[in-house]
Amino acid sequence: MSSASSTDTQTQILDAAERLFAEQGFGATSLRSIIRAADVNLAAVHYHFGSKDNLIAATIHRMAQPIVEAGVEQLATATAQPNTLSVESILNAFFAPVEVICQAKGERGRIQARLMGRCRTEPAIEPIAEEAFAMSQQVFLAAFQEALPQQSEAEIRWKFDLLIAMLIRVLCAAGRPNAVLQGYSPAEIEAAIQRLVKFAAAGIRA
Repeated sequence: MSSASSTDTQTQILDAAERLFAEQGFGATSLRSIIRAADVNLAAVHYHFGSKDNLIAATIHRMAQPIVEAGVEQLATATAQPNTLSVESILNAFFAPVEVICQAKGERGRIQARLMGRCRTEPAIEPIAEEAFAMSQQVFLAAFQEALPQQSEAEIRWKFDLLIAMLIRVLCAAGRPNAVLQGYSPAEIEAAIQRLVKFAAAGIRA
């Protein structure tokens, strides 16, 4: 099997798994259905991933990577200059996934949004999702702690969990067929994010 062919097969499997996990859930999706959707055989899945659990982890990590990178990069840019760290600048970076997913081409954004929701509603999957988003969580928690030194670490962690729930809710809504956010222009998406930032900033400062 050539390197290019191997990569293509791996991508086929991941694309099929991502769609089915988003639509049916991780537990309810069988390897057989993924194999059928990807038009590959069982040997190909075992060759590239070894098991369904490994395939789930690979699917989540692939989905998480651009989202984590977008948020961390935007936070780094926003705080590159001295005295630029604020609750609003952190939240603008935190809500970057909304823009990333809403501007994804075709059906991909909707699938990714639903997949993120699945990661938070299936307890068995949460540890994998937490690992995939760990770097992002650490960076944002540290930034909020620096911006709000008067608040305890426990309080900030609790509020951060509420922010994650808020983000997931927005992304799940964006993942529905004919979702309003999916039809927004970049300017409209930015305006929606600013409304989220204003709302969340008041809550995290409270």
